[in-house]
Amino acid sequence: MDVIKVWNGHYACQLQSALRLTNEQFAAQLGVAVRTVATWHSDPAVVPRREMQQLLDTVHEQAPPSARQRFSLLAAGRSGDGAGAGTVGAQALRVAIAVVTREDSVLLVCRRDDDATGITWQFPAGVIKPGAKAETATVRETLDETGVHCAIRQQLGTRLHPVTGVLCEYFLCEYLAGEATNSDTVENIDVMWVPRKSVTRFIPVDTIFPPILAILEEQT
Repeated sequence: MDVIKVWNGHYACQLQSALRLTNEQFAAQLGVAVRTVATWHSDPAVVPRREMQQLLDTVHEQAPPSARQRFSLLAAGRSGDGAGAGTVGAQALRVAIAVVTREDSVLLVCRRDDDATGITWQFPAGVIKPGAKAETATVRETLDETGVHCAIRQQLGTRLHPVTGVLCEYFLCEYLAGEATNSDTVENIDVMWVPRKSVTRFIPVDTIFPPILAILEEQT
């Protein structure tokens, strides 16, 4: 299969596997966030937006002949080298989640609706690279996404996210400085301070980590 009429998460992951790239490497080649690649692994049926379709076309067209051959075999349901299409997707992906509070408000970001994960508004988040500390990723990604400086107060726990299936590590953070702005316009639409009592109007309550719900109920 040399031509993909419409890319979806399944074909994108097969292209990643054919190129023998990690989630981080594939995201860097496409110029997207690693969480976008993670979404393709968690939801193979998702259809990326038009601009992403073009990026995937370009990466496929510029791939070495050997990689294109592996992709054709994978797309046809044959591994060709004994490796399954899900080899790359089996790699663990860890994400740091920042619950940043300022008085009675919590910081939220609104993601572009490209992934069909059911998630739009969420807490600032970032991939924890191999060998990196989750705490470092939490503070760095919050600043990169929102322009807000924060400090970690406590770890709230870890779980597999009920929608994406990604391993998430949650941290309660204290606001230090900075004006909340949308610093990542490629991935996000908006950034907003939301009253604690109103967070469940933006994020479905059944997807919020229980320790976060306890935090939101404090002093409300």
